[in-house]
Amino acid sequence: MSALLEIENLHVQFRLPQGLTELVTRKPRRIVKAVNDVSLTLKQGETLGLVGESGCGKTTLSRAMLGLIEIAAGRVRFDGDDVFNRRRTEQLALRRRAQMVFQDPYASLNPKLTVGQTLAEVFKVHRLCPLHQVPTRVAELMERVGLSPELEDRRPGELSGGQCQRVGIARALAVNPELLVADESVSALDVSIQAQILNLFLKLQQEMGLTMVFIAHDLGVVWHLCQTIAVMYLGRIVEIGDAEAIFRTPKHPYTQALIGAIPQMQADAALNANLLAGEPPSPLYLPSGCAFHPRCPHAMEVCRSGAPPVSHNTRLVKVSCHLYDKEKR
Repeated sequence: MSALLEIENLHVQFRLPQGLTELVTRKPRRIVKAVNDVSLTLKQGETLGLVGESGCGKTTLSRAMLGLIEIAAGRVRFDGDDVFNRRRTEQLALRRRAQMVFQDPYASLNPKLTVGQTLAEVFKVHRLCPLHQVPTRVAELMERVGLSPELEDRRPGELSGGQCQRVGIARALAVNPELLVADESVSALDVSIQAQILNLFLKLQQEMGLTMVFIAHDLGVVWHLCQTIAVMYLGRIVEIGDAEAIFRTPKHPYTQALIGAIPQMQADAALNANLLAGEPPSPLYLPSGCAFHPRCPHAMEVCRSGAPPVSHNTRLVKVSCHLYDKEKR
C-alpha cells in the first residue's frame, strides 16, 4: 500500500507578539516551538490517531499536514508532491483532496446559512456538478451522514451539537476527499453523541476508503477508530505504531500514564495511584534532554541533559525513550 502522506523532520514555530518588556529592553520576540522534529508516514486507507494533552502540538501538526500554516523546517509530501512547494492552482487541488473537520461544531459553520445552503455552496464553489444537480447531491450527502431531509432549511442555531458536526462532516465529504483530518471532532459533544459520530467516521472510512487522521486527547476514543496511534508530548512524537500493541503493552512512560488514566467501568476497579503529577512545561522553555523527564517516574541522568532520545524500533511500535537504549544496542 503506497504512502499518501509523508512528514520528514517537521518543525513549526511561532513568534509571540512583542510585549512591553521586549520593547523596552530590545529583546527578540520569544519563540514557541510547537512541533519539534516530527516524522511519520500515513498509508492510503489507514486511520491514524494523534493523541496527547492539550497544548502538545496536535492541532498545529494537523494544520501543517494540509499546508494551512508555515513551517520552520522539514518537509510534508502529499501523494509524493511537496505541500509547501506548490503553485496556487495546485494548492486549490490539494484543498479538494484533503479536508478538515473542526472541533467546535457551531463555530465552524456560517450561522446565517441553512444546512442546504452550506452544502450547496461547496458544490458551486468547486464546480463539482451542474447547478441543476446540486439539490440532489445535497440530499445524497445529508443521507450519507445521517441527517434528516427536514433539517435542510434549518440554520446552525436550530441544530444540536451532533447535528452540526454531521453537517461539518458532510461539507468535508462533498469534494470526495482522499484524506480527512478530524481535529478533536467529538470532544465538545455528549458521550452518547460521541459514540454516534465515531461510528459514522468508522462507517465512512470503510465505505469510501478514506485515509484519516483523528486527533483526540482521549486514548479510549482513538482505539475505537484507528489502526495506528501516535502519542505526542510537547511537540514530539514519543511513541507510534500499531494501536492494539500500544494499548496492550505501551512502551513510553507517558503512554503508560495516559492509558492508566482511562476510566474503568467496573464498580470494584481500583483507582490508579500512578497518575502523572504536575503540568507539562511551557513550550517557551522546553526542558533540556527529554522533555518528559520532569514528570517521568523512571527519569535517569541521561534523560535530564543532552539531546532528546532517538526513536527505537520494537516489533510493532517505535518509541523515543532512553529506557530502550540498551535494547537498541
